[in-house]
Amino acid sequence: MSKDAYIHKMLPGSPGSPLLFVFHGTGADENQLVGFGRELVPSATIISPRGDVSEHGAARFFRRTGEGVYDMDDLARATSKMASFVKAHVEAAKPSAVFGLGYSNGANILASVLFAEPGLFDAAALMHPLIPFEPRVQGSLAGRHILITAGRRDPICPPNLTSRLEAYLRADGADVTVEWHDGGHEVRPNEIEAARRLFAPAPAVEGDK
Repeated sequence: MSKDAYIHKMLPGSPGSPLLFVFHGTGADENQLVGFGRELVPSATIISPRGDVSEHGAARFFRRTGEGVYDMDDLARATSKMASFVKAHVEAAKPSAVFGLGYSNGANILASVLFAEPGLFDAAALMHPLIPFEPRVQGSLAGRHILITAGRRDPICPPNLTSRLEAYLRADGADVTVEWHDGGHEVRPNEIEAARRLFAPAPAVEGDK
């Protein structure tokens, strides 16, 4: 396990605060979601890896042979590498919680890590994921909070596949929320607010000290 397996950016947070891993979309880099992550969880340490695959110069986290056609061997490689990267940072930081947020290709690698290591993230936001295969979850997602956001007219992520992913995650015990908008592949304000709610600290129970 290496904390430097990926080129990455890290914004330190408060001691003992959550770790928030953010995963960019195709063609972006480690800078795309860092500010967004800081806005969502101000106290967190933000870790943003850069995809290690180049598709005609565009950074991605795993290879594909066409839109929605994944190189499953490379996805398996990338999933194992990313899970190890996350574990190395968690082991070093000993955070109060581990969160993940990914957009598009970043949501896909985050989802794949969730399937392979269901106990790794306490909460995860999958923004416009496309999972065209039937996932095999290696354990149980019980107690894990997962947000899926999607556009009803998304040309890249068909709504029926979003609903199918929701069903898979629920069947494995996850607490799933789906936030829709009527547009396409863009991120809209209602998605941002849903992500903010997902990562907000649980309200204190009366009598807690």
